[in-house]
Amino acid sequence: MTGTVVIAFPRSFPQARRIAEHLNATLLPYDAEVFARTFESAQRIVALMAAGIVVRSIAPLLEDKWVDPAVVVVSPDLSYSIPLIGGHHGANELAKELAVLGIRPVITTATESTGRESVEMMAKRSGCDIVNRDSTRTVNAAIIDENVPVLAVRGPAVVIAGTRVSVLFNKGTYTVGIGCRKGIKKEEVLAAIRQALDTCRISPHEVFAYATTAKKYSETGLTEAIASIPAGLIFLDDEIINAQPLRSPSRAGRIGLPGVAEPCALALSKHKELLMEKTVFGRVTIAIAR
Repeated sequence: MTGTVVIAFPRSFPQARRIAEHLNATLLPYDAEVFARTFESAQRIVALMAAGIVVRSIAPLLEDKWVDPAVVVVSPDLSYSIPLIGGHHGANELAKELAVLGIRPVITTATESTGRESVEMMAKRSGCDIVNRDSTRTVNAAIIDENVPVLAVRGPAVVIAGTRVSVLFNKGTYTVGIGCRKGIKKEEVLAAIRQALDTCRISPHEVFAYATTAKKYSETGLTEAIASIPAGLIFLDDEIINAQPLRSPSRAGRIGLPGVAEPCALALSKHKELLMEKTVFGRVTIAIAR
């Protein structure tokens, strides 16, 4: 099965085959369980049928717009394609891909329907991922009402961003949480990172972001180390760190936190999966999540 699936009733297979061939997609016949079977494995789903059938089928399956597949409904007469979920996560583009077949995309996301570009689309266009995903709701709403500035900071630089600012980093899969002793040296941090990444067989270029507590803001050895490698360092405040699920016991309770390395890695991760529990390398503690 390909990443794109077309689901249709057998009587609509002639039309569905046109769509599937155009998208290089897998064509599946509709049955009561077909959405449940494909929802986790498919990245994109085109449903050639009434929208009500699709809504009732996928409603129990929805988890998070960042991980759910993009779903587009196409009317049985091939007149319209409607991104049902994941408009900013591939569904709008999928609907537009069908326009060459004469199927008119009906875009309902507020930014695109008013001729604006959402944060998610900016990230995709620039080859980036969004560090603070929760910010997109506020920023996209602002984009509709005003001209929101887009600032490119090449660095070396420090950016202090509030909750109404979306931060984009170069694409990557893994997040690395770092804790360290006071007065840590740049070389100690770099050596610990190399050991941790080698242990997990992760290339430095696969790291999306490094993260630590804002309490380490004055640790110049830490900031200098991350500034010398191809990724950014995010200082997380106590509220974000405390909101992460408690994993391994930590001595960070001395600074009022449940931990540093593990919660920082998890806070910025996309799938909230811990690949390396907190591990001590000399005077540096590292955890890795995806």
